[in-house]
Amino acid sequence: MADVNPFESLQEQVDDAAAFLDVDDDIVERLQHPERVLELNLSVTMDNGTLKRFKAFRSQFNGDRGPYKGGIRYHPGVTRDEVKALSGWMAYKCAIVDIPYGGGKGGIVVDPSEHSADELERLTRSFAAELRPLIGPDRDIPAPDVNTGQREMNWFKDTYETLERTTAPGVITGKAISSGGSAGRVEATGRSVMLSAREVFDYLDRSIEGATVAVQGFGNAGSVAAKLIDDLGATVVAVSDSSGAIYDSEGLDPRDVKSYKSETSSVTGYNSAETLTNEGLLTLDIDLLVPAALENAIDREIATSVRADVIVEAANGPLTPGADDVLADSDVLVVPDILANAGGVTVSYFEWVQNRQRFPWTESRVIDELESVITDAFDELVTTFDAFDVPNLRTAAYVVASRRIIESYREGGNWP
Repeated sequence: MADVNPFESLQEQVDDAAAFLDVDDDIVERLQHPERVLELNLSVTMDNGTLKRFKAFRSQFNGDRGPYKGGIRYHPGVTRDEVKALSGWMAYKCAIVDIPYGGGKGGIVVDPSEHSADELERLTRSFAAELRPLIGPDRDIPAPDVNTGQREMNWFKDTYETLERTTAPGVITGKAISSGGSAGRVEATGRSVMLSAREVFDYLDRSIEGATVAVQGFGNAGSVAAKLIDDLGATVVAVSDSSGAIYDSEGLDPRDVKSYKSETSSVTGYNSAETLTNEGLLTLDIDLLVPAALENAIDREIATSVRADVIVEAANGPLTPGADDVLADSDVLVVPDILANAGGVTVSYFEWVQNRQRFPWTESRVIDELESVITDAFDELVTTFDAFDVPNLRTAAYVVASRRIIESYREGGNWP
């Protein structure tokens, strides 16, 4: 698979949408670049007393609609351009679900599996201390992402509050409930994937009950999406993680596979399921494909062999622009990441609101409010798709999101 720069992919997606908007080139260029990118070298003491340097980034992309918002990932493949792209996708994601945030994203170049919990805590607190001048409940609100979760967010919050000598639960989201987190946050991304899948099948006048489904990536988003889509009556026939893929034409039990992975750290070897390659999973003859791993999972070459009727993107940027072109020509309908996985940032917004009000919501309220946000956004998406001669739902999504960001920019003007 050829390397595709995710930041260039983002810029191409914005360009594609701009062609359907009455907007000048200088405004388009503004929509294609972050406002600032912080690059850090963190020196952290290891358990053996030595110092180790870690490169880290935080990108802030377009604050026209509100504070910057986006996760922090720990992964050896983190790059400056990846973080810039992810922060841009967050800006457009927030705009399409119409929540008052801009885009942000952070990352540390690290393999968490190679470090102890104490080392990861020191690394997290070091990063939080360096980001302290840039973040805050009204400035930039980080959240979990790849290989981070409630534990890291709690460390982050505690570091900020200790240094600021205050209580500020709204400085970060994705926290444990006992530390100011929200009910329903852990399953939020997977739930929006399920809602997007349900809505797109309804849009196509097809029943999702009995549909065959493959999920590439069985982390939080993928496993939750698989479970909830299975609850709709679909048949999950294949799932994968970094160890490989498994397939059973009769269907897998996503909850049981999740339990097996929790015990063994891998989905491979599960019961009598057949083993597949990652590409084998992506090219299965199925009704619904859910890419839930990392970006650029499906390029132009793989896209020519994709046989799914519908793709719902749980991961950020899993399709390259070339893949989008191929799939559009093949009449494969793709629900883009900036809507399909927006459940995470939407419930993060709910968490932030609860933190500001110091008033927690029930899980049922969170679920109901999330469903309303995602279904309303999907209706706006398909209305735009049907009204404009756009090639795919992704371009329609960027038309909706760009229009909202441009409107906020024009209302506020440019200063100085």
